[in-house]
Amino acid sequence: MHKRKFENRIVLCEIIGFTIAVFMLFADEVFDLPHYLLGAPATPINWVESFMESGFVIVLAIITISNSCCNLNKIKYLEGFLPVCSFCKKIKTGDTWIPIEEYISKNSNAVFSHGFCPECAKKYYGQYMQKEDNFVAGDLKEQARKSKESTLKEGGFLF
Repeated sequence: MHKRKFENRIVLCEIIGFTIAVFMLFADEVFDLPHYLLGAPATPINWVESFMESGFVIVLAIITISNSCCNLNKIKYLEGFLPVCSFCKKIKTGDTWIPIEEYISKNSNAVFSHGFCPECAKKYYGQYMQKEDNFVAGDLKEQARKSKESTLKEGGFLF
């Protein structure tokens, strides 16, 4: 709700700004503001110029406001405090705990891919690593081949 009010304020400020610009263009042409305010020579009213300038500003306003609305609708941001489990890193939303990947995917356009850091690689795959901290290619290639074969036999898809 708070986010929607903020978005409405932004669009309202743009509308007010462009309305003032159009009004000032008309006022300048109709009341000859430079003549009265700055003592410039008087000029006759040029309605064609006034309508062209105002029309240009209105088209610019429509483009700018519609672009702002589209961008504001695309923006998804996280606010406030998120209760996160110290162990499993799930996030509490209301009365339920959901995985952090699910929460961020629902509240943003982020797409997750999983991997593992060097510390976890050593911790969980240490038996496949050499002293130089490189994976033993033969063992992993063989396991990957077996996994691929079993996935295909079960009718699964490989991505």
